[in-house]
Amino acid sequence: MDNTSHPLMFTLMVPKDSNSFRHIYFTCFLFLYLLILSINFRLVSVIITENSLHEPMYIFLAHLCINGVYGASGFYPKMLSDLILDSYVISSYMCALQSIVIYSSLLSEFTILTVMSYDRYVAICRPLDYHIKLTKSTCLKLTLLSWIVPNCCVIPAAMLSNLRTFCKYHIDKLYCDNWSIVKLSCISSFVNNVYGYVVAVIFLGCAFIVVLSYVKLIAACKASLESRRKFWQTCLPHIISLINFTFAFLFDVMYSRYGANDIPESLRHFLALELVIVPPVVNPLIYGLNIKTVRRRVFPTKFFMTIWLYKQ
Repeated sequence: MDNTSHPLMFTLMVPKDSNSFRHIYFTCFLFLYLLILSINFRLVSVIITENSLHEPMYIFLAHLCINGVYGASGFYPKMLSDLILDSYVISSYMCALQSIVIYSSLLSEFTILTVMSYDRYVAICRPLDYHIKLTKSTCLKLTLLSWIVPNCCVIPAAMLSNLRTFCKYHIDKLYCDNWSIVKLSCISSFVNNVYGYVVAVIFLGCAFIVVLSYVKLIAACKASLESRRKFWQTCLPHIISLINFTFAFLFDVMYSRYGANDIPESLRHFLALELVIVPPVVNPLIYGLNIKTVRRRVFPTKFFMTIWLYKQ
């Protein structure tokens, strides 16, 4: 077997000053991973056990939290292993798997946020039809669809990338992504480009649904004070999540495809890692703290009293 055509291992970018700060990096990443697991699973458990939260909006929120844990698990265990062993290599098959897990999770987040925008549109603009349109069966179908569509886009992309002939072995990122694998190839990336544009068109359709939902929501808010109150209470966290995710993901895609040599390495690391740090940490916090029932269960009164007494 020709190693040039079938490399067994790829090398990943080494974190800056890893020799000096390796153990500090390990501690920080371990803390972040445990934080992501704890707050997301805690929120999901509250939604499952609290009967008053068995509503479509909270079901989609639980799905968003589970998806965040799934995506984080594609990055953190490998990163922690690399740091503790001081070895930043990955097999071509594990690289493909990591790319599938991280990017199917990211695209699933976008489809889930799209479904949540439709849920808010129905809840605020057509409240009388809410439980007719969003039945348990419909919620299940929308949840499955938000998983199936991204995976059906990401898996063929990974297969197309790994069927190519490779000439290079180094991935200029802390984790694998599909386009970084494509750039290692010796042959034209025309097919991958065409497929990428097809996927982009599909997710532009999701973006259109989000924009259309918010156009109708804003129009409804002008006509009713109650609609305005619901909008600020339930839609503001969604908007924050959507904006943060969209800008981070667009930067990651543009950087992966076209490079950014004029951007400092530390800034590139931060913006790349934002995708696997900020959404799975921020989403459960901004939604959980905004929901009174969840806030009471996750952060009981005794918790706040203890903090207040400690400060005294």
